[in-house]
Amino acid sequence: MKKIIICLVLALGFISCTEAQKTTFAPKSLSSEMTATDLSETTFQEVINSNKGKIIVIDVWASWCSDCIKGMPKLKELQEQNPDVVYLFLSMDKNAESWLNGIKKHELKGQHFWIKEGMSGVFGKSIALDWIPRYMVVDQEGKIALYKAIQADDTKMTQTIKNLQTTK
Repeated sequence: MKKIIICLVLALGFISCTEAQKTTFAPKSLSSEMTATDLSETTFQEVINSNKGKIIVIDVWASWCSDCIKGMPKLKELQEQNPDVVYLFLSMDKNAESWLNGIKKHELKGQHFWIKEGMSGVFGKSIALDWIPRYMVVDQEGKIALYKAIQADDTKMTQTIKNLQTTK
């Protein structure tokens, strides 16, 4: 019986460690190339640096993703409730035309970048991207405050934003 209890405690400890909140981006994700809407190239690091001092909500999405599209009204509500937050849309579309058309069609307000490699590229792998939409919250110092949410109205996300706003 003791062995079973010890095994359960060890297993729970292992599981909790593997699901630990990441607080920094991997160097590979920071050096990932992204395309801006003017078709210029930049890196994720440059995008994060340009928003230093601000709370950032990252929305990893694609125009072909039905769950992403279904979640957009909730994201727009979040934007209305938190207008001082930067909204960073990272598209996993297969081509620039689909990405740019998706921004226009869904009237997405924020900063937009396209990751050509898609979900299975360096950036996607570095953030363990297994589903979209995927939301992340980055604090004013550029550290990850919330590593993973799959709905724009996730209470963890809204609470994280609220907590960061009160610590300005």
